[in-house]
Amino acid sequence: MRFVIAGSSGFLGTALRDHLAREGHEVFRLVRAETVSPHESTWDPYAGNVDQDLIDRADVVVSLSGAPIAHWPWTDAYKKTLLASRVAPTRTLAEAVAASPSPPAFLAQSGSDGYGSRGDEVLTEDSPTRVESTLGQVTREWEAAVRPATDAGARVCVMRTAVVLHRSGGALKPMLPPFRLGLGAKLGDGRQYFPTISLHDWVRAVTFLATENSCSGIYNLTGPAPTTNAEFTKELGRMLNRPTLFGVPSLPIRTVLGELANQLLGSVRAEPARLLEAGFTFEHPTLNRRLAAALSS
Repeated sequence: MRFVIAGSSGFLGTALRDHLAREGHEVFRLVRAETVSPHESTWDPYAGNVDQDLIDRADVVVSLSGAPIAHWPWTDAYKKTLLASRVAPTRTLAEAVAASPSPPAFLAQSGSDGYGSRGDEVLTEDSPTRVESTLGQVTREWEAAVRPATDAGARVCVMRTAVVLHRSGGALKPMLPPFRLGLGAKLGDGRQYFPTISLHDWVRAVTFLATENSCSGIYNLTGPAPTTNAEFTKELGRMLNRPTLFGVPSLPIRTVLGELANQLLGSVRAEPARLLEAGFTFEHPTLNRRLAAALSS
């Protein structure tokens, strides 16, 4: 199949395009710099410019663009960047997909942040996303940006991705040095749910959604059997053979990080209900296996 990917140079995008290439698919990258390969195409998502012919010839278009959430401080300017860097690329691609005479499938990245902090409530794709927060607003506008493609009859999958685990990047990479020094600590009371998925299962899930024509709508890209921050901290320490005796109280986290602290202290017990219903099988269904894969591969 022929894939066109935006955001292909990041942690997730690089893993996805390498996986697709190994599976024998043809991958074209949308880049904002000058092209250096026949499999690259320059675009300007903020101006709405993309090679329409490339989109017309694609089987699947994937949008993974977005500025990092783990950025401090969250100034008003950076909050605007968080929003624009997600909405503009998604809308530009959705409009290009809609303009195609035979629209390709469109897979659009999103996040689990729209659910908000909901304690131990089990959250599936049917759970409401009305949380009033910066990331709640970002998620709603991000997902609404796919509407042109949906209205045009394209097959659209919105991927609410949890924390993707791998030692090479994402949230796990900066955790490893303190944990290896025996300084791993639960955050707050540690009872907040922390949804995770292995990088291997994430790329498999995206490929599954891309190739299964029966799949459309919203999907939680998170592993089954979600665990709490305290359980994650204990298991990562155990796998690294290091103690996890400490805890960081909520107050200093909120004092230093402000609104960004909600990413560390909020509880999101998300479940991959629709992926499982569609027949997807996780190779790393437990936290132990997710961390083992993340640390060894």
